[in-house]
Amino acid sequence: MGFAQILSRAEQGLTAPLVRVEVHLGSGLPTFNIVGLAAPVVRESRERVRAALAHCGFAFPAGRITVNLAPADLPKEGGRFDLPIALGILVASNQVRPDCDLQVTEFYGELGLTGELKSVAGLLLAALHAARDGHSLVVPRVDLPQLRIVEGCTLRGIGHLAELAGLDGSPVAGSGPCAGESGESPGHDPPRCAAPSLDLSDVRGQWQARRALLIAAAGGHALLMCGPPGSGKSMLAQRLPGLLPALSREESLEVAAIAAVARTAAPVAGQGAARPFRAPHHTASAHAIVGGGVAVRPGEVSLAHHGVLFLDELPEFDRRVLEALREPLESGLVSVVRANQRAQYPARFQLVAAMNPCPCGRAGQVRPRCECPAPKVQHYRARISGPLLDRIDLQLTLPVVEAQAIDDAAPAAEALTTAQARELVCAARARQQQRQGCCNARLGPAETLLHCRAEPAGMQLLRLAVEKQGHSARAQHRILRVARSIADLDSRDAVIANDVAEALAMRWER
Repeated sequence: MGFAQILSRAEQGLTAPLVRVEVHLGSGLPTFNIVGLAAPVVRESRERVRAALAHCGFAFPAGRITVNLAPADLPKEGGRFDLPIALGILVASNQVRPDCDLQVTEFYGELGLTGELKSVAGLLLAALHAARDGHSLVVPRVDLPQLRIVEGCTLRGIGHLAELAGLDGSPVAGSGPCAGESGESPGHDPPRCAAPSLDLSDVRGQWQARRALLIAAAGGHALLMCGPPGSGKSMLAQRLPGLLPALSREESLEVAAIAAVARTAAPVAGQGAARPFRAPHHTASAHAIVGGGVAVRPGEVSLAHHGVLFLDELPEFDRRVLEALREPLESGLVSVVRANQRAQYPARFQLVAAMNPCPCGRAGQVRPRCECPAPKVQHYRARISGPLLDRIDLQLTLPVVEAQAIDDAAPAAEALTTAQARELVCAARARQQQRQGCCNARLGPAETLLHCRAEPAGMQLLRLAVEKQGHSARAQHRILRVARSIADLDSRDAVIANDVAEALAMRWER
């Protein structure tokens, strides 16, 4: 008879609930049962644990082995529970006596048949929750680098099941030191990525589009560009992340945690990391964009959290996909509900979209002329609904870039570089943080009227535009927010009529 309890964590959306791995050794016929709503991959750990214990020279207990993963109604997935199950068996059978406090130490690791510990996906989320609870972690040594940005969490990396004997202080060959001793100290930023080579000055012509990109970056506004192929829509969108301020430590941890849950390549995290840029293909499904699927993973809108989501060829996306963007554009959250699972993911992204003026892309050109019939052009543009357009702050029509603009070096030399534009954007964002604690695009209706109201001449101009063009109340608030961003770029406290006029010029008439 023997009993042991080892701590670990499951994964449920962006939370990591604590799991108590309870191991009971009893008399009776030899059996090995795992209970507690375990997925097939967790139940398969019986064979991995049995082979690893035998290969490492540990005795496999005879009799009835029952492993309970509590709480029993929480789904458990993945191979992360191999190590706590193996350790629980060793502790319950008195083969290992670790000196660490098992009440505040969590264990993670997938076992190979020879006892080596393999990497576990999503450990960053578990480490963040463990740090909040004041727990220590024992993880595979290969996973230490991804956890070094977590502050206040004591880490120990091991590479083999046999190293568990070293937890009681006895020397073990090849025993892995604690994270701080190996140079993987948590709380220290990793090296920053090199600055991107894409520069705003590379874009020739399109002065209004470059101005709109600067305004969008300053206030966090959504942007839609409509223009013929080759007019620079994709070039402009790709240069937006370089204009944005770097991520803070808190934002970086959120982005890295979402990437870990989505099982994508983890971005470089820490203070000063670059913002994410996601550009899904127009054939992507609603699950890929918004999130969901069998395992309920985050979608592209969540992977672009605190960054940029670029949708090229916007009308070619499925209508259901486009309509699903309306809620996260307003709330910054995505709620995914399935028959037996429910998850909520943050989705505070900046939308940049591009489209052609017609199916052939030549509408409005003299040479070559567009041959699309009017009903076909109307049907093409109607794929983007009015409610979605209402949520896009800046809507531009880009002209064809003339050959002289491409060959003329003088205007290119006078254009803002990415570094110069970023300084203006950072100064405007600093004004917004000091004034209201967030960027202008995130203001609610009441805050918009409080912080973005224009001078009397500007409000009169807005009223005239509403009477003529029929803008909705939502559109009026968004126009005022864009005007506020224009004033912030010019370091002005007052929103004047020229700011409102420029904001109106960057929005299509109905």
